[in-house]
Amino acid sequence: MRYKWMDEYLMAKRAVTKDLQRDWNWIRYKIGGKMFAAILLDPNDTPYYINLKLEPLRGEFMRGQYADVIPGYYSDKRCWNSIRPDGEVPDDVLRAMLDESYRLVLEGFSGKRQREILGLSSCGTDCAACSLYGNACTGCSEACGKVFHAPQGKACPLYACCVGKHRYATCAACAQVPCGLWRATRDPSLSDEAFEETIRTRVRNLKG
Repeated sequence: MRYKWMDEYLMAKRAVTKDLQRDWNWIRYKIGGKMFAAILLDPNDTPYYINLKLEPLRGEFMRGQYADVIPGYYSDKRCWNSIRPDGEVPDDVLRAMLDESYRLVLEGFSGKRQREILGLSSCGTDCAACSLYGNACTGCSEACGKVFHAPQGKACPLYACCVGKHRYATCAACAQVPCGLWRATRDPSLSDEAFEETIRTRVRNLKG
């Protein structure tokens, strides 16, 4: 298999798990317990297909572009596609397809469940990494945005905009992230450098 980077790339994505489905001899990559990619192995444990999910029109387009992309083997051929692991699909194209598959399966969950799976607030904060989590704060999703630093009785402005106004699961769905509201809700105790680093970290979290 030419895509030696695939396992490390997928396992670096947030909340991804993998297992071996022994009956099929598939290495499955999952988000929230649902498969979004798989490496199909023959009886000698040699990969013979990579399966992933794409939007139907996108899948049709990719099949037309590359002879090594075919309708999903042993899968729903409308949404699933198989890629030959020693074919000519460029690495960056396969990465983009894997990213899309991850996103599509994650977006199949409700917004709240997406945040629970990712362990993130709507703005990409890793609540479990905060010293106040479980003490002064129950977490953004659990509190419906009414976290300790929000105005009394109201949701955090970021949560209100993302979830309340736009019905997004997270700010990752917004083309303007990080927007001016992110800067308007800055923690005043942070230095400029520390604040910019929190933005970079939150964006990385959201991008998976």
